[in-house]
Amino acid sequence: MTIGLLKEPDFETRVSLTPETVSVLTKKGITVVVEKDAGKKSYWNNDEYEKTGAVIKDRPETIQTSDIVLSIHPLSSADSLKLKSKIIIGVFQPLFNQSLMQQWAEEGLTVFSLDMLPRTTRAQVMDVLSSQANIAGYKAVLLAANLYSRYFPMFMTAAGTIAPAKVVILGAGVAGLQAIATARRLGAVIEVFDTRPAVKEEVMSLGAKFIEVEGAADASKAGGYAVEQTEDFMKKQKAKIAESIAKADIVITTAQIHGKKAPILVTEEMIDEMKNGSVIIDIAAATGGNTPFTKNNETIEYKGVTIVGNSNLPATMPSDASKMYGKNILNFLNLIVTKEGQLNLNWEDDLVKGSCIAHDGEVVHEKVKLIP
Repeated sequence: MTIGLLKEPDFETRVSLTPETVSVLTKKGITVVVEKDAGKKSYWNNDEYEKTGAVIKDRPETIQTSDIVLSIHPLSSADSLKLKSKIIIGVFQPLFNQSLMQQWAEEGLTVFSLDMLPRTTRAQVMDVLSSQANIAGYKAVLLAANLYSRYFPMFMTAAGTIAPAKVVILGAGVAGLQAIATARRLGAVIEVFDTRPAVKEEVMSLGAKFIEVEGAADASKAGGYAVEQTEDFMKKQKAKIAESIAKADIVITTAQIHGKKAPILVTEEMIDEMKNGSVIIDIAAATGGNTPFTKNNETIEYKGVTIVGNSNLPATMPSDASKMYGKNILNFLNLIVTKEGQLNLNWEDDLVKGSCIAHDGEVVHEKVKLIP
């Protein structure tokens, strides 16, 4: 069994495996081939990988000699053509990249996309969305603090009293909860919106105020994801959010619906009412964003409000992000590779089946197949 570790595109600083996780694989007798400089942007050099027993090769050799290929992002057409009958594991957003998934299926690839893992207790150790969202929530607050023209905490000085920053967080998933904890450490006053009443206790335990809106659709069977809401609920939520945002200094938005465009929660009218110098950090930028002005990987200014669209904040902490992602990958590999280092695709396992997008020449994931 040979596992190949590829270097990511120029915009990405993370890597799928660190030397620490490679060491675990090589001790099992698995051959690990690492593309030259794959870990450079995460601050792991080729020598560190070689010390763990990995072999350093160029990209074509890494692909050609591997049974399983690891790449966080989708490969180019030229690369994927070399992957016939091989397995590729990453985070490929198949619900938004259906045509690519179909192409890969026709090319004979077996594709596992870990963003499609069922959100179950057993899957937590390989949940790449959660491990990376944790970092995103943390860095969103630090980025906001850096852009904001005032202090976060309250200060009482001889020159006068500085009021604490007012932070509104939309969404109390993993990213939102980490954003609450980080903003609280910095001394901000925080209000949080989420359509799931079940998160109220967790939000309050972190020192934030939970703004509850009655009539939310039941999300208990959505596998840990948010669900679409009724028009009546959205109107009530909009009014509550508008009230809080008008007083806010910082807004952090994290709301995404699995497989669909992110909902617009912060409207143009709301932004018009925000204070000059306020900051919005939109983590949902990759799926359209929670404001009408969000542009992914761009920072814009609208009527004195800075709007940051950044869906790849984990890449700003590449060492720890790669370490966490690598542990997720290692735990997933334990599902499909035996202790003796042999491939074992158990289609009765809900995690193996649930994360497999393409196999045996066709798209096999029901949600991806159903997209028109």
